[in-house]
Amino acid sequence: VKFDAMTSTESFFDGPFEVESDKVKYTDDAIYATYTYQTTLVENRNGKTVVMPQAQNFEFKTDRIIPRVGAMFVGWGGNNGTTVTASIIANRHGIAWNNKEGEVRSNYFGSLTQSSTIRIGNNDCGENVYVPFKNLLPMVNPNDLVIGGWDICSTPLGDAMKNAKVLDYDLQRQVYDEMQKLRPLPSVYFPDFIAANQAGRATNVLKGSKQEQLDQIRKDIRDFKSTHNLDKVIVLWTANTERFAEIQTGVNDTAENLLAAVQRGESEISPSTVFAIASILEGASYINGSPQNTFVPGVLELAEEKQVFIGGDDFKSGQTKVKSVLVDFLISAGIKVKSIVSYNHLGNNDGRNLSQPEMFRSKEISKSNVVDDMVASNNILYEPGEHPDHVVVIKYVPNVGDSKRAMDEYVSEIFMGGTNTIVMHNTCEDSLLAAPIIIDLVLLCELFERVELKREGAKEFERFHPVLSVLSFLLKAPLVPPGTPVVNALFTQRQCMVNIMRACLGLAPENNMLLEHKLNRNCSM
Repeated sequence: VKFDAMTSTESFFDGPFEVESDKVKYTDDAIYATYTYQTTLVENRNGKTVVMPQAQNFEFKTDRIIPRVGAMFVGWGGNNGTTVTASIIANRHGIAWNNKEGEVRSNYFGSLTQSSTIRIGNNDCGENVYVPFKNLLPMVNPNDLVIGGWDICSTPLGDAMKNAKVLDYDLQRQVYDEMQKLRPLPSVYFPDFIAANQAGRATNVLKGSKQEQLDQIRKDIRDFKSTHNLDKVIVLWTANTERFAEIQTGVNDTAENLLAAVQRGESEISPSTVFAIASILEGASYINGSPQNTFVPGVLELAEEKQVFIGGDDFKSGQTKVKSVLVDFLISAGIKVKSIVSYNHLGNNDGRNLSQPEMFRSKEISKSNVVDDMVASNNILYEPGEHPDHVVVIKYVPNVGDSKRAMDEYVSEIFMGGTNTIVMHNTCEDSLLAAPIIIDLVLLCELFERVELKREGAKEFERFHPVLSVLSFLLKAPLVPPGTPVVNALFTQRQCMVNIMRACLGLAPENNMLLEHKLNRNCSM
């Protein structure tokens, strides 16, 4: 590997690099890499378990030309939308501000792509060498994103940022004028799908039939792309959690029925589904950052027909991220988790909306399924069908604002009938955790739009499946293609993404064996 720049830390390289290998070819437009995918097949033959190593060759093609990208947020005027927009403006201008601790400089802390590193290999002394995640493949700089979107509230983004009370006052003061020039487009508002307490905010809503509103959303995407001279647009839902839509035969069960149901104005077509349909029909990838069932069967089928990426569901920012790590650790250590009780209270508009039972139920489902695959992986600890007791509670407490409190109790059975109890308290700055995840989702979705692959012998390259499950690390209830196992273990999700990106460079997956450190050897080896 050839590196152009090196920091003062020997094991960290902060510059661009190229892979030197007969399996990798660079052109001005693309990176081509041959990769051998190795797996293990397990079969039961007449009561005998047989394990067989498998290998298959793929060729990856990654477009090196970084496009001009726009991100359109549904719920742009909310806490998440204003925080993302203000933070990008602050980073773009290199703004510094003061809080009670002193000077703070703009950063992307909390972003997987911008603030984490990947072990790329070893140097000639066997020391680990790390590179920034964002340097592994050509990636959009978040400072270059063009931001727009919709909201049911007409408040300009400067005032909406002030109302959110997320960012320090001195930072708000410096970005206010630029933020105040930004106004959300009118949005879809079907009162039956969100809490009644949101009605007072609905001052900026589309009129007309569901079909007319769908057509307007499509026009908004086209106009935004044209006005800003964009190569592509990615749409992301960061608006209120909706109630679950009922799956009805002849309404939302197929793509054809879904489109016809919109024309008829069927009541079970939700606002988020309208946005998903509009995005797919415009060829714009769509990400669902809330827990409702936006992706009804008809949407899944439509995305597959049009070969447009969709990803979901629900940003994974605080309590659930910790849970996916802790439960994975306990079960991997042979400790039987018996019960998980998760309590939250928060005071932002998300908490206000979730105070209505139908909306809370959507959130409860996304939070409760996060441990299922880890439990199912260990039939020594758990009988088939056995699960830990798992309770999730969310309460609205206006006083705490965006500073969500999460309290968890994990009770486990340990050696010889013993009991282990872990209790933790987590204060989550809700939107400051979600904002970098939103940025990552846009950047990674765009990156994977530029990756194609083909099996050995195939004539044509193909894209990943339209259900972009590689984004699972960032989402609470990962959406996967039909028949695909759902993986919730956090570090497994991250390593999946990293290893796919390594494959794009013809590099072996990171296996953590470090055999070079398990042998008798000198540095020169």
